[in-house]
Order: sequence, then C-alpha cells, then structure tokens
Amino acid sequence: MTQNLSTETPQVAPAPPNAPNSLSRSLSWRVASNLFISFRYAWAGIAYAFQTQRNFRIHVTVGVVAIGLSLLLQLSRVEVAIISLTSGAVLTMELLNTALESVVDLTVRQTYHELAKIAKDCAAGAVLISALAAVLVAGSLLLPPLLVLVRSVLGF
Repeated sequence: MTQNLSTETPQVAPAPPNAPNSLSRSLSWRVASNLFISFRYAWAGIAYAFQTQRNFRIHVTVGVVAIGLSLLLQLSRVEVAIISLTSGAVLTMELLNTALESVVDLTVRQTYHELAKIAKDCAAGAVLISALAAVLVAGSLLLPPLLVLVRSVLGF
C-alpha cells in the first residue's frame, strides 16, 4: 500500500457566490500556511464580529469601561485580571455565537427549522449567562471602591 506524500498545495475551492461581500471572506476557504496567517484569519473573525454584530460592540465597550474603571479605582492586579478574564469570556461566547449562527444559516439556507432555532437560542443563552456572570463579577469588585470614591467626593 503506497501513500501519496506529495507536498503540493491542495486545491482550494472558491468562495461561494452568496458569501458576505462586506468583507473579503475568500481567505476563509484556505488552510493557514503559517502562524502569522492563522492570526490574520483570527483577526478577520474578530473584525467581522465587531463590524456586523451590535452586541459584540456593546460587550467590547462595557468590557473596556469595566477594565478602565478597575484601573482608575486602583484595584489589585488579581481583581483587574478577573474582570479582564470575565470580559474576555463574554467576547469569546459572542464570537462562538456568531460562528454558530453563521453555520446554522448556511445549513438551513435562511429557511425556518425548529432545530436551527434551538441551536441559535441556546448559543444566545450562553452569551447571556456569561454576560450576567461578568456583570456580577465586575459589580462585586467595582462597586465597593466606587461607592467609597463617590462618598468621599460628595462628603458623606
């Protein structure tokens, strides 16, 4: 039994005609040839989510505000790290939600299917749970020093 050990680059299928044309997604059909290209693909996914997903932009803004407040209030490095990690988890869930929704839409071709609805609703629920957890974490870490600051400014 012989194996084909050819080092030729595999042929790549062209992007489908219904691919989003707001961003060049032709690169998504190729295998990354090196680590730099892999990072470029990852950045393209983040940029796509930021440009097209309102909730992703909201989560980025809230995360930046929470991290900024934690630095302004001089929270410990561990507390800043915890807020950063929970914010990152929310953004990660939002990216996974966007990816799952895109795959589901591709699979059902924009027609209604109960299982597609369940998949999309569950993914959105995962984002919601991670966002609520992040709000609880950030609130528990930010509110006490924020209240101290407000009291000192207002003279309470």
